[in-house]
Amino acid sequence: MAHDRAGRPARPTDLVDIAHLVTAYYSRVPDPDEPSQRVVFGTSGHRGSSADSAFNEAHIMAITQAIVEYRATRDITGPVYLARDTHALSEPAWTTALEVLAGNDVTAVIDARGRYTPTPALSHAVLRHNRGGTKHQADGIVVTPSHNPPRDGGFKYNPPHGGPADTKATDAIAARANELLRGGLAEVKRVSLAQAMKSHVERYDYLDRYVSDLPNALNLDAIRGAGIRMGADPMGGASVDYWEEIGQRFDLELEVVNPFVDPTWRFMTLDSDGKIRMDPSSRHAMAALVGIKDDYDISTGNDADADRHGIITPDGGLMNPNHFLAVAIEYLVANRMWWDALTKIGKTVVTSSMVDRVVGLLGRDVYEVPVGFKWFVPGLFSGSLAFGGEESAGASFLRMDGTVWTTDKDGILLALLAAEIAAVTGQTPSARYGELERQHGSPAYARIDAVATSEQKAKLARLSAEAITGTEVAGEQITGVITTARGNGAALGGLKVTTENAWFAARPSGTEDKYKIYAESFLGAEHLTQVQAAAEEMVNQALEE
Repeated sequence: MAHDRAGRPARPTDLVDIAHLVTAYYSRVPDPDEPSQRVVFGTSGHRGSSADSAFNEAHIMAITQAIVEYRATRDITGPVYLARDTHALSEPAWTTALEVLAGNDVTAVIDARGRYTPTPALSHAVLRHNRGGTKHQADGIVVTPSHNPPRDGGFKYNPPHGGPADTKATDAIAARANELLRGGLAEVKRVSLAQAMKSHVERYDYLDRYVSDLPNALNLDAIRGAGIRMGADPMGGASVDYWEEIGQRFDLELEVVNPFVDPTWRFMTLDSDGKIRMDPSSRHAMAALVGIKDDYDISTGNDADADRHGIITPDGGLMNPNHFLAVAIEYLVANRMWWDALTKIGKTVVTSSMVDRVVGLLGRDVYEVPVGFKWFVPGLFSGSLAFGGEESAGASFLRMDGTVWTTDKDGILLALLAAEIAAVTGQTPSARYGELERQHGSPAYARIDAVATSEQKAKLARLSAEAITGTEVAGEQITGVITTARGNGAALGGLKVTTENAWFAARPSGTEDKYKIYAESFLGAEHLTQVQAAAEEMVNQALEE
């Protein structure tokens, strides 16, 4: 059940105390013997709050030192591209990272304008530096907790391929960081900020290099020619300057709906749980933008680091991310003439099967991977994947010529694609999805969370297909039980059960004492409810055995 104030404006009592957060960042010392205070890399970096002793100066010193040591073992000798978003803890952590990098004689490449840098702009910059196989390869760090609440901080590492680091890298970095914490940070090398800025900094115009390259990935002429009216909401995040520049540089009818940056995010409407969360796929967090949907042909939102997108149309309101992915894939395959016909379409194991049906009709192959954008990185980098997308509103795709654009999620790119689709086809993406439903069926999709202990979560992550002993789900025969992804064979960290018209997947939460059940049915909402109930029963039974 949603919070009784979900979708309504934040009140003063909902706002975080910024001074308290920043003070806690510097004053609280984490206890490495306390699991909640250790360095832990989830699907997208280390996250936590300084108020919980989970994201403090000590953590960032240790993680940055561990990254320096890791890159040395991989012979990465170029600079580190260093980006930050608008969260209150991002600038302090960015500063700490800069000091430790300099202390280790590593050059940091920072924004020439002294402003914020979206995750896709960081990925774009790293790829640009490394293009052609330069001897001194660069990598990157993004200081962001993405869409998470204002009290949180986050720290992500992107190797020279430009995308999120794989589990092997993050496990090694986290283990070394925790070792440094237990050693009282004695092995961390660090200099003052003034010294770092004087001797170990290069400046790079992330905004100009990213924005000027957009015509190589998108048909911006079509958007301008069709007079598509766009309303872009940066949601107080790092894309704020980018949207203003995109509108002006390409002469688009584009209005930055909310140009304000405020680390309390007091202008937000509350998410489903009553918290401030900059999630562009949430109808509660996007309520204000949905309220003015008729003012624009396409309205878009991005989270704090702009790696996620939300698409709003006058006729459909806020689109389900799964719906937009299906429309985007169909459109791109038909309108990117220079893409190799053998390139595959990437989706996560919990993304809607509508994608499979659309891609099948297009004569392409689906490349299904576990949850996490990192699994798309090799394919996007090599050009063997034309598109990679996940159900949580993150995606990227190739340039017009079939080469890599970014290897991290790009919410700006997908938002502009929505406008391109409307311009070229004369239909809103939501109208086109309606046609896909008439052609392929109308799936009902949802995710629910169930309580689980840490022991149960660990057991779920290790379950074998044999743990599911039932033969049917909600009246349909089970056609498959998998624990590894069809595309790359990687472990799902859970399992997926399929029938002719439905499926469910269960996986443990990386940060909470819960497990998540994703489910979909092409037989309607009532059948979906039955699938969810059967899924919870089957998973609980497997965990009890």
